[in-house]
Amino acid sequence: MIISEAHSAEVEAWRAARDERLRSPDGWLALVGLYWLVPGENRIGAHPTNQVMLRGKRIPPRVGSLWLEDGRVRLVPHPEAKLLVQGQPAAAMALDDDADGRSPTMLELGTLRFHLIRRGDRIGVRVRDTDAPALSRFQGIEHFPTDPSWRVVARLEPAVDGAMIEIVDVTGAVSLDPTPGTVVFERDGQRWGIAALPGDDDGSLELIFGDATNGADTYGGGRFVYTSPPAPDGSVVVDFNLAFNPPCVFSSYATCPLPPAQNRLALRIEAGELNYHPEPAD
Repeated sequence: MIISEAHSAEVEAWRAARDERLRSPDGWLALVGLYWLVPGENRIGAHPTNQVMLRGKRIPPRVGSLWLEDGRVRLVPHPEAKLLVQGQPAAAMALDDDADGRSPTMLELGTLRFHLIRRGDRIGVRVRDTDAPALSRFQGIEHFPTDPSWRVVARLEPAVDGAMIEIVDVTGAVSLDPTPGTVVFERDGQRWGIAALPGDDDGSLELIFGDATNGADTYGGGRFVYTSPPAPDGSVVVDFNLAFNPPCVFSSYATCPLPPAQNRLALRIEAGELNYHPEPAD
């Protein structure tokens, strides 16, 4: 009983932190735009002829231009646009994107925050709004009841050095990502395996998986969960009560990876977040 109570408290604390992140102006609910850049000039502003059209309060027709050349992007702001970088007026400058875990250059204009993302050979502009309607309508996420039996001790079957798996995202972009191996566990008398990706700096693993609840109880595009760091004997803890929805559940402007074929399980994992259905607009 003590273990069950401690586990329930751990799950509840995780859910509260997750809720707080989603409600943040930097969270996925604030995402309001995604624009893929073309080589050469990409005009930005409120006018509909701009390649990057910004919607928001008091956004000028022309904010400036983003010049994409040789895989790099340079900002040339309009002198009267009041565009900011780190709280200071923006000048003509090269912009960093989010490739390889870098912190991208954040641009600010009114309630909007936008930056570059790199996905394969494409570069886009991701736009958030601190006044996004989805933030005010958010009423939280529903979950399966916490079930300690879905906190499983699995084992990592290591992959050969240099092993890669193919990941396709919702835009159709394909990437090859390194995999440390397959996380294997038993349920209902059967053996199940999920190919893992590197997780956080603590050595944890990321699992992108689909299961038989997808499309009904849970999001059709699968869910994510992080494991504990593998122990010296290869054991890992996978708590499916902490399985969570990908960003695409909250915004059509996200670029979510989908579970690879080998990670789609014919098993009902009745734990973690249920599908999210936003409140209708007034």
